[in-house]
Amino acid sequence: MTRVRHNDWGTLKPPAIGAWQPALTVSVVIPAYNCAPALARTVAALAEQTYPAALVEVVVADDGSEPPIDLPGVRVVRVREGWGRGAARETGRLAATGDVIHWLDSDMVLAPDHLEAHMRWHHLIDHAVVISDTRFVAALGEEGTRTEYTRMTLESTRMLKDAGSSAYLLHTGASTSVRADLLREAGGVDTSLNMAEDTELGYRLAQAGAVFIPDEQARAWHVGESTVMRREKDVHRHNWSFLGDLLPELRWLRGHPRRRWLVPYVQVVVEATGYERTRASADSALAGTITDTAVAIVGPWDKLTDERRDSLDDPLLDLRLIHNLYRNEPRVTFVTSAPDSATPAPFLLTLPSGWVLGADTLSRLVRLADQDTLGLVCAVLDEGETGVVAARLERTAAFSRAALFHGGTDDLVDEMFGSLWVSGAEYGFAPEDQAEPLAGDPAKWRALAGKRQDEVKELKAEIARLTAEVDRLSADPVPDAAAGPLTSLIRHLRSAG
Repeated sequence: MTRVRHNDWGTLKPPAIGAWQPALTVSVVIPAYNCAPALARTVAALAEQTYPAALVEVVVADDGSEPPIDLPGVRVVRVREGWGRGAARETGRLAATGDVIHWLDSDMVLAPDHLEAHMRWHHLIDHAVVISDTRFVAALGEEGTRTEYTRMTLESTRMLKDAGSSAYLLHTGASTSVRADLLREAGGVDTSLNMAEDTELGYRLAQAGAVFIPDEQARAWHVGESTVMRREKDVHRHNWSFLGDLLPELRWLRGHPRRRWLVPYVQVVVEATGYERTRASADSALAGTITDTAVAIVGPWDKLTDERRDSLDDPLLDLRLIHNLYRNEPRVTFVTSAPDSATPAPFLLTLPSGWVLGADTLSRLVRLADQDTLGLVCAVLDEGETGVVAARLERTAAFSRAALFHGGTDDLVDEMFGSLWVSGAEYGFAPEDQAEPLAGDPAKWRALAGKRQDEVKELKAEIARLTAEVDRLSADPVPDAAAGPLTSLIRHLRSAG
């Protein structure tokens, strides 16, 4: 199976339509509510597909239509729990039997080779999410146009090849497809969402290692304007009220300095050792400028039973003190083993107990990883006879994709996303006995970090100005007698060099 670096799916070479032999089955899942005329048109187009009919099933998830939907040639399942698009999509997914799930809205019309265009990608790799070329038309027979957002995104990212970690933002339920097992691994559809459930699912598919492929040959038409096109501001007002909780990468939705969010941006893992050492590490993570950080402390918590004991000489005293300290802190969880993944959080930091983060250490590491969408950043903390002590910042999507292949995980992450080693001291790590005491609150720390960045920008601008002045003076010879101190110094340094 071909390994795709980041989201650069251009390395994949799908067969030409009509020149290959399909083998995978596909379930077309259509959520529907009181839309019988449009649905009949959508199902009729499915009957004309070039993909072998024996490999296709159509599942309509009826979300309470009156009268109930009754169409020949399709499986109709009724939504029994909840309502809305999320509940309908998940009901359809659970009923589907295909190797691939192809989402389709009830007001879409597909070109005859649409399913075949999608399915050839799924025969190449098992972690593709294929996105149709959807055009909006007033009436069938028109060529139609893409939405402006889609057009700009595709043009600015070479058809998502350069989209990095944000490729999932084009994922839509109107007409996309994904392997059923990858969808199951990502957790299926959030049944509580009746809007933006496709964007939220796209984010979780990205964390599961998906590659997002927009296929211009997978043609589809939407008759009439979408809800977003008609009421964009209202849709955003509605969706942004909850997407901030669910999509930590949308940093602009998390501007509040003290809010707590459902899905953390970074999950920090610390092993419970001594009380003071563990506390120093956990507290530093909670006090940093990335306020949506969560901490998981690894220890044998199941040993903390409640029978009579000597409170001060308990053999598990340090473990009990750690638990006492954080049991009411909502950002701290207690786990008996280190998690394999931080999903749905996009980053996992493994921090050796007794090592402390600086106020902006975590934000600097994340920025470093995001510059080139790195999958792994290791910070060297200490080196001795027993080996290297390091903190590891892992990108969830990178390690999820590497887990789909056999071999050394770190090597595969480096191949598909890149990795980097840095000095821990340079990024503000320190042992607990050398760390500065925590002070102030996260908002002040973040302001301080921002001030430092502004100072760096000012210094860089001053360096650029002085460099330009040096170049100007060097290009404009001045007699020695008239030379100023700066010019004389330049001449002296150049003659000496």
